Amino acid sequence: MAPVTPTRREVFLVVVLFLFLRFLTYKTDAPHVLNVPNPLTSSTHPTSSSTSANNSAYRSVSQFSDAHLTWGTSPVPQTRVLSHAPGWTVFDKLYILKGVVYIVSNEPSKVPNVTHIYSKGLFIENGEEAVASRLPTDEDIRVISTKEAKKLFGTGAHLLDGVNYFINDPYQFVTHYYHWSAELWFGLWHTYASLDLSIPDDGKTSLPPIRRIMFNHLDAYHWRDYASMNEWVIRSGFPSLVMEFKDDWRDRAEMGRPFVFDRVVLADRSASMLTHNFARFQRSASASFGMPGSAHWWMTMRNNVIQFTGLDISVGGGTMNTPVITYISRQEWGRRMLIKEDHDKLVEELYKLRDQYGFEVNVVAAETMSRLEQIELAARTTIMMGVHGNGLTSLIWMKPTPRSTVMEFFFPGGFAFDYEYTTRALGMTHYGFWGNQYFTSPGLPQPKYVEGFQGNSIPLDGALVARLCLERLSLTEEVDD
Repeated sequence: MAPVTPTRREVFLVVVLFLFLRFLTYKTDAPHVLNVPNPLTSSTHPTSSSTSANNSAYRSVSQFSDAHLTWGTSPVPQTRVLSHAPGWTVFDKLYILKGVVYIVSNEPSKVPNVTHIYSKGLFIENGEEAVASRLPTDEDIRVISTKEAKKLFGTGAHLLDGVNYFINDPYQFVTHYYHWSAELWFGLWHTYASLDLSIPDDGKTSLPPIRRIMFNHLDAYHWRDYASMNEWVIRSGFPSLVMEFKDDWRDRAEMGRPFVFDRVVLADRSASMLTHNFARFQRSASASFGMPGSAHWWMTMRNNVIQFTGLDISVGGGTMNTPVITYISRQEWGRRMLIKEDHDKLVEELYKLRDQYGFEVNVVAAETMSRLEQIELAARTTIMMGVHGNGLTSLIWMKPTPRSTVMEFFFPGGFAFDYEYTTRALGMTHYGFWGNQYFTSPGLPQPKYVEGFQGNSIPLDGALVARLCLERLSLTEEVDD
């Protein structure tokens, strides 16, 4: 039987059906973006025009899915310095090749001094020779023109997309809860938050979240602290964060190919030590406070961590709720302890406040608490107190209010800015105690580690501490916020 030849009408219908199905397939396969709100990045609060322009420019790049930034015959894209204070810098388009950092600029006079940006990343030791040995050379960082960059990089570079943290420090100060959270993390976030001056009390920001953190002098075994708090902070602050270490840095260097940071926040402790703020406060993060910032700059990090514990971010807020007094005792620690009788008297006086005024009083030893318990209690605390020590680091999870206070006990004549500066940077009030005396900003002593500072016979007037607690919790001019 001879095959039936299709009619022109049948051919036409088949073609139409084919085109229709092709159209449907194309629509289904077409990429699309769902605008899902992100609690870290979504915000209904406007930022400044310059901040909006910077973030708009960033987003246009971060949406580009190619892993390679190609300029071909065009000039190499120049590096932009978005925010800077010695030791803390935000860059767009910072380049690395064979382990060397490159700032591409045709106006080198406008680039900050590289000694205020980067160092050799060596251990911090005292003395002029040690300081000089940490200064960078061309083997570490260079400022080059677009013409020089073209010769070095060729027609493109591999893109390290998103926002990056890049820490050029050894592990010396990293493996400690205070130095990690209240210095490194403090400074990194304050530097980045300088790009959004409108962060409100709820911490919502227009800034994209951090994608990766890079340590070029640390291995994966030297960033955790003995109290296991560092990993809690980083995993709760940015759950999706990718970490890279010196082996990863070496991998990129040995490839001999150029890489470019989409956006990077670069931290260098040695560079920050060249500032007046460091000389005054001996805190590396203090240098970053030369940059502008919202009064609520830390609330993004604080609230992320608090939510991770299961608490509401409002916990600890207001001035009408029952105050919570937390005394972090070191009496079983074996170093830096109160005289036993003075410790007992302090506890007695605090319990009197509880019984007479209904305040919640907690006398705790941080080493006996889980990480979750430490953060939950700090988040609820109105007044935190204790002998100078690592346990006071959790003050960074307190909610700043007109009543929020930190009381720190020193051996008479001794003082360190660690927790005083951190408290004040968060907008809270700090009092230092020398036995039966107390002091607060601006009437602060100079840092001094006197004999007895680390000892176990630190005197304290517990009744004086209790009276000051009552004064702080009875401020009549406060209005519930």
